[in-house]
Amino acid sequence: MRARYGVPLKVTAGIAAAGAAGLVYAAGFEVRSFRLRRITVPVLPPGMRDLRVLQVSDIHMVSGQRKKRAWLQSLAGLRPDFVVNTGDNLSDPNGVPEVLDALGPLMEFPGVYVFGSNDYYGPKLRNPARYLIEKAQGRHGLNGNAPAVGAVHNPWEELRDAFDAAGWVNLTNTRGRLKLDGLDLAFTGLDDPHIKRDRYEHVAGGPEADADLSVAVVHAPYLRSLDAFTTDGYPLILAGHTHGGQLCIPFYGALVTNCDLDTDRVKGLSTHRAGGNTAYLHVSAGCGTNRYTPVRFACPPEATLLTLTSRDDHR
Repeated sequence: MRARYGVPLKVTAGIAAAGAAGLVYAAGFEVRSFRLRRITVPVLPPGMRDLRVLQVSDIHMVSGQRKKRAWLQSLAGLRPDFVVNTGDNLSDPNGVPEVLDALGPLMEFPGVYVFGSNDYYGPKLRNPARYLIEKAQGRHGLNGNAPAVGAVHNPWEELRDAFDAAGWVNLTNTRGRLKLDGLDLAFTGLDDPHIKRDRYEHVAGGPEADADLSVAVVHAPYLRSLDAFTTDGYPLILAGHTHGGQLCIPFYGALVTNCDLDTDRVKGLSTHRAGGNTAYLHVSAGCGTNRYTPVRFACPPEATLLTLTSRDDHR
């Protein structure tokens, strides 16, 4: 009997040890291993100078996260032309002062923003396996699920007022402009599709004809929003929400996106096709996590410096 069961017991012990080691790594190291992703996107008209865009997303600030705050503050040293914040700044109703402290140096630069569901509502403790179940059933957020009951309301108005006071442009189901050194940049934004706050009919019509560049911005990259932006002719869409899958399998990738976007495009630069048009899509893996799942594996927290170049550079 001992010979029969000896190997399985050793294997079981090895699996348990590996799992424990992975959890320690995911919760103790990788979740604080902040990275800067650098990509180049050829979307500018011929002859236009390069633009450096810093995208920050899914900060999910919890009180006491000093390393995250310091890292975000350090990003101001990149001297971007402008900043795009794609939402989910909070994971703690008391986190607003620390978000504003973290983003303070970046708010010295021009910027635009949209909010995500966790800016409006605090997260709830839930079984992570539900993400897999919802994916299999085609249900994500409030898109197919019952409305949230008893949700904690975050003080998002304080964030909005501070961003607006710094001159950042609120793109909540609306359009906005930034003027930079003689350049006129147009933006079209949506409120979060994950909780059905998007109202594309309010912003439909495509890029601004008199702008040097038009950019689409949304928190969660649901296909209905990507299809609408792309069909209308936007050359670039910026989004967050997915956390890059958060818990990924090495050499395989993400299992879920927490929306209806496919896992092949869970983070980084890709393209999206709809209505006979093609747009570049950049999905940030974000730099935080829900406060109840403070782990990342094979998917380090990040911000992205996008260098927008002339389309002539990509012939």
